[in-house]
Amino acid sequence: MSTLLIAAISCMVLALTFYTIGVFAERKTGLLLNWHALVFWCGFVFDTAGTTIMSKISGHGFTFNLHSVTGLVALLLMAFHAIWATIILIKKDDKAKQTFHRFSLFVWIAWLVPFVLGIFIGMNQ
Repeated sequence: MSTLLIAAISCMVLALTFYTIGVFAERKTGLLLNWHALVFWCGFVFDTAGTTIMSKISGHGFTFNLHSVTGLVALLLMAFHAIWATIILIKKDDKAKQTFHRFSLFVWIAWLVPFVLGIFIGMNQ
């Protein structure tokens, strides 16, 4: 197994770990906290790094297939999610802090689709 592949897999597992902790901790507390947003950003950074490394391994950029499209949508959702969480915290919007977890769960589920697809694609190669 190549060093790049190990790095990419590690980044993706870290993204999954950070995002899962952030989403379910936020859901459990019922309130968006500063550290949740930090964990969302960490998940996004690791996902972006893992995706970039996987793209280098594949030898080509974006290709139009189910994995690529769902992955792009998931990355965009993660970016929007982290930005929106940060804005809510900066504005100190208490109502939004209490309801944000609904959107977090949606983004997490949307992110799992390309993550699982990537596992199956990797197992078939």
